[in-house]
Amino acid sequence: MIYKNFIGNQWISAMSGQALPVIDPSDGQLYGEIARSGDADIDAAVRAARNAYEGAWGNMAPAERSRLLWRLSAALLDHADELAQIESRDTGKPIRQAQADAMALARYFEFYAGAVDKLHGATIPYPNNFTVLTVREPHGVTGHIVPWNYPMQIFGRSVGAALAAGNACVVKPAEDACVSLLKVAEIAMEVGLPAGALNICTGLGMEAGAALSAHPDIDHISFTGSPQTGKQVAMAAAAHYAPVTLELGGKSPQIVFSDADIESALPVWLNAIIQNAGQTCSAGSRLLVQRAVYADVMARLSELFQATRTGPAGDDPDCGPLINARQRDRVQDYLGMVDEAGITIAAQGKLDANAPKGGFYQVPTLLSDVPPGHTLAQEEIFGPVLAAIPFDTEDEALRIANGTPFGLAAGLWTADGARQMRFARKVRSGQVFVNNYGAGGGVELPFGGTGQSGYGREKGFEAMYGFTTLKTIAIKH
Repeated sequence: MIYKNFIGNQWISAMSGQALPVIDPSDGQLYGEIARSGDADIDAAVRAARNAYEGAWGNMAPAERSRLLWRLSAALLDHADELAQIESRDTGKPIRQAQADAMALARYFEFYAGAVDKLHGATIPYPNNFTVLTVREPHGVTGHIVPWNYPMQIFGRSVGAALAAGNACVVKPAEDACVSLLKVAEIAMEVGLPAGALNICTGLGMEAGAALSAHPDIDHISFTGSPQTGKQVAMAAAAHYAPVTLELGGKSPQIVFSDADIESALPVWLNAIIQNAGQTCSAGSRLLVQRAVYADVMARLSELFQATRTGPAGDDPDCGPLINARQRDRVQDYLGMVDEAGITIAAQGKLDANAPKGGFYQVPTLLSDVPPGHTLAQEEIFGPVLAAIPFDTEDEALRIANGTPFGLAAGLWTADGARQMRFARKVRSGQVFVNNYGAGGGVELPFGGTGQSGYGREKGFEAMYGFTTLKTIAIKH
């Protein structure tokens, strides 16, 4: 299968004529090709978006824009099973996880469809001979660089908000996982989205992604990915004064006090690290446990890890393959540090006997007594590896929790109401979940981080605010 770029509601091959392979992570086999876009393809997509913004899409009344996004959300629901199958094969995630992502994608467009005509400005009290008001206006043409771990979800929370705010979008998906988004573009065209409102160019980050970040006619960039690449994107956008939203990495802690309800929390801790094979920016990858219950938690959690099943996505295992060989090797390199550091592998899951030899598999791994300053407790592994760290006091737990360069999410497990608020306020994190983790992933909940986890917010109304610019109008009379 050959997948082309989607520009101005047309399917167009890369102008260079070059293509990139599409690989199934479950078996390592080629099953298609995508366009290898470059500067010229990105420029064509930006021009199509600019024409849409200055034409049919930009001049559309908010109520009509809302109706179009409602139709798109309904169509995405109708195609949810098909989209899930595509994404499962493309990313290697178990089918039930891909199904949840497809439903989330539709929910994002449903939420933003309802928010279109509720993006209000304000009036400001001022001297009596003035009327002062603010209005929120779209940036214009927005660029979206979408990673491979959650293509549908991140497309929904980024592009959905940008379209709702009235922007026209150019999307560069990750070369490792973009087929589901090309299907979304087809659905968007079928429901009547005007030509150029949504454009998708596939290709390499160093080529197509770099061209999009540096394009002088891009008014705003949304990027999700690594801190290293995020810095490059921000620097490129700064050359033409485009604002940037960066959602980068994480080393998110789960902080467990001795009064926590461990029984109900155990499956949450497991899922927070094995979901999508640990390839989640907000994965709960550090487990900080008060020493009084540390041995009990480790014993019970080890049983859960040992019972996990890793295998091909189509079999719907607990943990699918990693996205590619490079990522698998990276995770295994991290695990290679264990013996030298004297860290204990407390438990590992099992690989299905029928898992294809060419797949990119890594079984879930629980590490015990990881020093808080060790690389395994400091760097984002992006695999199903959980580092357990004991602590004694609340102050020590806070120091460890805040002791990395990241600050994306945190889970706090305690029955003490005063501690809940005290700790939640002091922990450096864009999201804090008390006696839960992720809150069901609600599309309404602002998401983003601090430090090397980035800046700006996605999801909810905060995302729409980020895709607008505020104008103040002062009328003297």
